[in-house]
Amino acid sequence: MPTAPSATQPSHHRPGGFANSNPAVVIGNFPWYEMVWRSLRGDFKPLAEPRHGYASFAREWSTEVDHAALAQRQQVPVVSWLGHVTVLLQVGGLNVLTDPTLANYAGPYGRFGAPRMVPAPLRADQLPPIDVLLISHNHYDHLCDATIAALVRSGQKPRIFVPLGLKAWFDARSIPHVTELDWWQHADVTQDRDGARLAQPVRIHFTPAQHWSRRTPFDTNASLWGGYMVEHRPGAADVWRFLFPGDTGYSADFQAIRQRLGAVDLLALPIGAYLPRDFMKSMHVNPADAVQLMLDVEARQALGVHWGTFKLTQESFDQPPHDVAAALQARGLPLERIWLMRHGETRAAG
Repeated sequence: MPTAPSATQPSHHRPGGFANSNPAVVIGNFPWYEMVWRSLRGDFKPLAEPRHGYASFAREWSTEVDHAALAQRQQVPVVSWLGHVTVLLQVGGLNVLTDPTLANYAGPYGRFGAPRMVPAPLRADQLPPIDVLLISHNHYDHLCDATIAALVRSGQKPRIFVPLGLKAWFDARSIPHVTELDWWQHADVTQDRDGARLAQPVRIHFTPAQHWSRRTPFDTNASLWGGYMVEHRPGAADVWRFLFPGDTGYSADFQAIRQRLGAVDLLALPIGAYLPRDFMKSMHVNPADAVQLMLDVEARQALGVHWGTFKLTQESFDQPPHDVAAALQARGLPLERIWLMRHGETRAAG
């Protein structure tokens, strides 16, 4: 059982680490022999290829990046999906990047671990100037050594937001401008990376999620996890909200986010990496859970992320679109409520 927090600590803080909002949901304490057994059983790779193979899937779900369009600063929201959980949000004059994973593997140094089956639509040095970098937690498919190193080499100098306990990872690599946040804390961004003042500040909220963290065998849940709400106010009475929940199982956290921060205009909704369900349920929503999450935050529009990129779990790469369609139909919702974008695709989101 998890150790109880002290009277002076937030309820999700623990001695030496962190816990979920629901303290009964403890993730990450897997015995080594279970992980070996599951790996040998095939729990961490698809049981079948896409219907017409990976090459065909990659062609169907990829498009050429419009580099000229990405180079333009945007006031009205524009979003690009760069594969897995990597989203480029352009809004309010800022370029905001989530969990950049552009390497060929989701694993140490981008050379080991789960292989990437759909090529990244661009290289790190082809990204526009990144003003804000959001890191949800320290798992290798969200905090990618190789991609972060490539961003630094290419001269990127964003302001970086990370969960509590994760700044040390960046400090060890002499990467500056890193701010740690706890759940429900926020920070205002008032200028772009080059010091130009924004017409209106953009607020970054760190939001709770039901997940866990580990980078090595010795640091389970030593750093926090969560998601981000990006809040842009184009006018005194107007507000536009983007929510990137990171990795998460379904929980009451999302009703709390809606209650405390308001309804969401655009939601980066995780729809993949959900099988086998007995193992993944607490940490990753499946499409049915994802639709409920979308309804909980009253998202006007969602885009599917966390699918169709790396070999991570049992479902085939082409299963999430079918399960998403069935989940939407079961709730009487139109298919267009969740965009299934191609790798490299850009859409207006305002």
